[in-house]
Formats: sequence, structure tokens, C-alpha cells
Amino acid sequence: MSQPLMQAQNIQKVYRNGLKEVEVLKGVDLAIQAGEMSAVVGASGSGKTTLLQILGTLATPSGGMLLFNGERLDTRNDRELASFRNRSLGFIFQFHHLLPEFSALENVMMPALISGKSRRQAEGPALELLTAVELDHRVQHRVGELSGGEQQRTALARALIMQPDILLADEPTGNLDSRAGKLVFDLLESLCRKRSLAVMMVTHNMQLADRMDRCLTLRDGYLEQTG
Repeated sequence: MSQPLMQAQNIQKVYRNGLKEVEVLKGVDLAIQAGEMSAVVGASGSGKTTLLQILGTLATPSGGMLLFNGERLDTRNDRELASFRNRSLGFIFQFHHLLPEFSALENVMMPALISGKSRRQAEGPALELLTAVELDHRVQHRVGELSGGEQQRTALARALIMQPDILLADEPTGNLDSRAGKLVFDLLESLCRKRSLAVMMVTHNMQLADRMDRCLTLRDGYLEQTG
């Protein structure tokens, strides 16, 4: 098997509340391969979102190592990590975090503009992605004019604009009805297969988890492969 895109080795996370310590992750080992779709499931409070934040370099582990293409990420500074996230990672959250004052098109373009691309360079790929998620007729609508499912599809397009290597998704269909949730997942699966994109999705929806290449359960601070 080829070298994993990302590896988590003995990742630990301890939160301190005064004199009390809460050990959330006790030693997580994980390898993420290109083109692989993985689900992470587990009880509420088991640390799924914490794990996703560490994989996304949005939180710092208390111990262990995080590597990308064999190089350590946990030793990089904030500026280096911000550049890495913009270039190599895409994020989708349950609450999509779109900017309400901008149109769907402008929201999708935003990561490309932040990276230094011109509006002209960003607009073409953004329009292609909005077409791919079946929103070509809504590109100029502001966030408040879009339905929940349309907003989440816009967030999916935004997550892919920089052609990331890994997509991290935290309950991306949790706020949607079953039809809209299935549509978002179907689009995600189709786009990711075409792009050989690695997907790591936290979900409570076992029907979606069963459709992934593998299902991992976070239990008692450790990650187990369950399906």
C-alpha cells in the first residue's frame, strides 16, 4: 500500500478545567489514503469533533504526531498551518458558516481569493463547482435566499474550490431532511470519486456511514475499525 496522505500516531487530547483533567483522546492511530471515504461514529461526547479538529490542524494534540505525506504537521507554526489548510484541506460543517452578505458564487470563490488568486481566476472554477452541485441557477443569490440544502451544497462547493487532498466533514447532513441529506451525500461521493479525494466524515447517520469505504468507531478515547 502507498504512503498514506495523512497519519495520526498515538494522538492524545487532554482538556484542563481548573485542577481537573479530562482525557478525551487516549492514543488514536489513523491512516488516511487518497480516494478513501471514511466515517467516524461514536457516542455524543466521545471526541469525534475534537479528532476532526486535530486532523484539520484547528486544534493542537496534547501528545502524539500528525503527518502529511510523511512530514510532521504538529511542529509547524500557525502561519505554516494556515497555508497548509488553505492548500490541502477542505472543511464542511453541520452549520455551514457561509458569509450572509455575499452571494453563493462569492462564498465559493472566497478561499481562492484568500490564497491570492484574482477574481477572474477564481470565478471559473467556482461556477463549475456550483454547476456540479446543481446550483448554477442560484449563483447570484445571497445565503438567506437559499434553502438549507442549497446552503450546504454551496458549502461543499466552497470546500472543493482549492482542489484539496482531504475533505473533513463534521455532520454535514445533520441539519437537513432525509432527501436533502441524501442529495448532499450523493454529490459528495460523486465529486470525491472523480477527484480521488480522501474524505473523513463524522456522522451519527449509520445509513451514510455504511456507504463509506470504512467505518471507524471512537470509543473510550481510542479509534476502532468496525466496518
